[in-house]
Amino acid sequence: MGSDPQYAKWPLLPLAQQVFTLTNPYASRASQQIAVKNLQDAITEHKMAPLYRYLAHPLEGILNAVGEGGSNVPGKPVSRKSSAVGMIATRGQTASLNIPWDEELYQSLEAENNKELEEFQKEEDEAVEKAGDTEIMAAKGKRAEFWARVGDKEKAIAAYEDVFDKTGVLGTKIDLVLAIVRMGLFYGDKQLVKKHVERAKTLVEGGGDWDRRNRLKAYEGLYLLTVRSHNLAAPLLLDSLSTFTSYELCTYSNLVVYSVLAGSVSLKRVDFKSKVVDAPEIKAILGDGEDKLLALSGALSAGPGADGNNQDASTFPSAARTTAVNLTTLGTSTEQPEAEMAIDFSPLAQLVSSLYTGNYKQFFQALALVEEQFLTQDRYLHEHKNWFVREMRLRAYQQLLQSYRIVGLDSMANDFGVTVDFLDRDLAKFIAAGRIPCTIDRVSGRGVIETNRPDDKNKQYQDVVRQGDQLITKLQKYGQAVRLRGSERA
Repeated sequence: MGSDPQYAKWPLLPLAQQVFTLTNPYASRASQQIAVKNLQDAITEHKMAPLYRYLAHPLEGILNAVGEGGSNVPGKPVSRKSSAVGMIATRGQTASLNIPWDEELYQSLEAENNKELEEFQKEEDEAVEKAGDTEIMAAKGKRAEFWARVGDKEKAIAAYEDVFDKTGVLGTKIDLVLAIVRMGLFYGDKQLVKKHVERAKTLVEGGGDWDRRNRLKAYEGLYLLTVRSHNLAAPLLLDSLSTFTSYELCTYSNLVVYSVLAGSVSLKRVDFKSKVVDAPEIKAILGDGEDKLLALSGALSAGPGADGNNQDASTFPSAARTTAVNLTTLGTSTEQPEAEMAIDFSPLAQLVSSLYTGNYKQFFQALALVEEQFLTQDRYLHEHKNWFVREMRLRAYQQLLQSYRIVGLDSMANDFGVTVDFLDRDLAKFIAAGRIPCTIDRVSGRGVIETNRPDDKNKQYQDVVRQGDQLITKLQKYGQAVRLRGSERA
């Protein structure tokens, strides 16, 4: 199995979600008040002087309007804008509730930080004089974790790199790189995350143990989700459900949400059924009644034809109010959070079941609830919420239209619970973009949607002809150029 994970406690990623909530126009006033209290408590408890200044300073704090540039200090702070964009809900958005700046508190926290740094330096000096490399590395590791704890991104990364350069243990190297990935996620630095996810993959391929391979799968899946690569993120996140131990990255409840959403928007129908609709890990959370009991007992297995019985539409997960409990890692030695916030998964369960069973009116209703309760409230999902909703509508349209040659516009609008005009405008956008192969005829007086089934062989033939014409044109131009040069020489 390998050694236990190291450097996995800091930074506290839930604090980044609290910062996002403060600047999120969709967040309730109550949740923003809770976020302020949680941030203040964490800053005081963990002595986070750098993070406190970064967030709340009257001139430089990203949560204050002046922090984006004011009359006294124009354009401040230029160096932090890119990082701030990754933490706050929208570019230029300021918090409706601010963390009050207390200069006396800041000076007190900074004094405590300096005192700790002196102790670390003293410990490291003694290790150099009297102990060996193990003790020196331990002292350097404490300093790195200290900077990650107090929220100084640049110094934390530099300290982690210093420890990385001086250690020869592969497992420790992987843990250090994953810690840097979390620093990037905390501050929303996608380029940093991408670079070090690739670095971690290289290290793991060089001989990483099973546990770290498994943890990296969740890290990479979450990164791909943040850059809108749902088709690549879905397999990684869904595979992580049964063996998830990366609680420093996100809660199990959040992993369920990310996995279901990524799978719903990207997987083909067959894979969607086997990996989402029928997956025992998903049914244990989103299922209801007998399905949930079978999933929890292990009697229900994933995959098409696993139990030999075709389920009726009525047996799919219903809209029961469900909360997540991490059942997949009970009894393991990995440290787990004491408690997770209860989440109402019923909109997600409705989304999955209604999409698969073709109940499109309920699907649109569930999609609206998912947008309201999940997409607008999560810092990783918020940026892509409009794209996700649009792609899910497209998926539903495609699923219905592929079964028919001609569909009445009125009939389809009734199935989706929308007006004919809305459906006409929405389909027109997808048709113009080439996403749906159909035409809408409203001239005859009775609106009709006629699908044009794509002929793959004919398309391939047309592609070959077009590419051949392009090649012939290029050769002709080349031949003319060669003849001109020959005549010039003559």
